[in-house]
Amino acid sequence: MPSTRSHPARVLPGFSLSLGCALVYLSLLVLLPLSGLGFKASHLSFYEFWEMATGERALASYRITFGASLLAALINAVFGLIVAWVLVRYSFPGKRLIDALVDLPFALPTAVAGITLATLYSSNGWIGRYAESFGVKVAFTPLGIVVALTFIGLPFVVRTLQPVIEDIEPEVEEAAASLGASRLQTFVRVVFPGLFPALLTGFTLAFSRSIGEYGSVIFIAGNMPLISEITPLLIISKLEQYDVVGATALAVVMLLISFALLLAVNTLQWWAANRHHGNTRPSTGGKP
Repeated sequence: MPSTRSHPARVLPGFSLSLGCALVYLSLLVLLPLSGLGFKASHLSFYEFWEMATGERALASYRITFGASLLAALINAVFGLIVAWVLVRYSFPGKRLIDALVDLPFALPTAVAGITLATLYSSNGWIGRYAESFGVKVAFTPLGIVVALTFIGLPFVVRTLQPVIEDIEPEVEEAAASLGASRLQTFVRVVFPGLFPALLTGFTLAFSRSIGEYGSVIFIAGNMPLISEITPLLIISKLEQYDVVGATALAVVMLLISFALLLAVNTLQWWAANRHHGNTRPSTGGKP
């Protein structure tokens, strides 16, 4: 007897055609440029590559770039969680405006953001003059880089966390409180485990975005070699000096480090998600 089970109609074309389009698209936009970068770097001997990639100026730029990006992503992870929680759980005048302002770094050109931040945090700026009265200099220092990267990375954390917070029922928190849990215990043991995978995803996106940021940083960093020079700026400087080989060596190092960090964070995300699903699996009371 023929089966009466109907197969759902597919909105998009079949698997083979869809996969082919996806592979061609990714190859043109991702694989081909990366292959060209690797091909250009292959003309270097290992000694030449190592000498260019580990020079004093290059190592200092790595420390500035990855250190500032990590610090900015950590700051966004903390305050992005607070902003997302407030926007989801509370109603107050101006909520829609604040929610729209979160997306401002997406819409604002990075150069405009950099000029604005440099103006605000300079010695005679609205914020910088008061910061310097406490002995804190922001503009044209590594701290200015952290400020710029925090600005451009905040939306990634907030927008990643918002739908997850919306899915957490307030009744779960009320049940924990009725069982005698304090607010801290409720957050740590009930709320945070469900938020952690999304928080880690937002952290990863903010960190990845910060590593490659250029426009908003160069205006507030000061761009002093060995002090406040980021790796993307050093790459541009080498290209302006027609040192394409040296710029390629730095770009390969950035690519390898970024890939290793993203692989590590994605592995941690996978582990956290599986651990969360394992902890939330309903108990069968010992029955199979």
